[in-house]
Amino acid sequence: MMTETGGTERGAERTLPPWWVVLLVALAVAAVAFAIGRFSTFGIAGSTPAEGSADAGFARDMQVHHAQAVDMAMTIYAETDDEHLRALSYDIATGQSSQRGEMFDWLVRWGLPQYSDQPMAWMAASGSGHAHGVASIAPQSDDEVRAAMGMASDEEMSALHDATGQEADCMFLSLMIRHHEGAIPMADAVLELGSDERVRVFAENMKKGQTFEIQAMTSMQQRLGCS
Repeated sequence: MMTETGGTERGAERTLPPWWVVLLVALAVAAVAFAIGRFSTFGIAGSTPAEGSADAGFARDMQVHHAQAVDMAMTIYAETDDEHLRALSYDIATGQSSQRGEMFDWLVRWGLPQYSDQPMAWMAASGSGHAHGVASIAPQSDDEVRAAMGMASDEEMSALHDATGQEADCMFLSLMIRHHEGAIPMADAVLELGSDERVRVFAENMKKGQTFEIQAMTSMQQRLGCS
């Protein structure tokens, strides 16, 4: 229900995230700043990723992947009454928004477009596509691509936006766990196929972070009694 100020009744009662979430976000921002400072010293020493490279494909597809995660996280942040879930969703939304900006900047610096008409094709570039959940480099439908990435369907997103209370909490946790599980093979693929050291460090850190968040969300499911 909207208030006269355009916010939600739940939103008017929001509290600041717990101190440890603020710390995590601060550490994440510091890590990004460190990485930017560190790799800016590389200059043009390495070869620039080309069109069709794993580095470029990862940057494009992971931006799309992160965009939906931010949408889901902001949705549950506004809806949930659970302090720990609100804290986690805040961390996901802010962290992945920052990462999207970093990946966007890579493509700008490489002189490459932000989008491709063959998403996920880069994961099969070495012939090991089956190991990363991609059967071939043939074009796929939007639904097939989203399913391969672990992303929610349009129907699932609509259901999440409409849900309330424990149903919303549990639905978010289920969708976001699957979402993170879809991102990890993408990180593994660029670690195997990529050539840019910045991308490799980013993917390794992202994989560690999302693995930790999967564990945290699984514990929340148990605590909340999600079926």
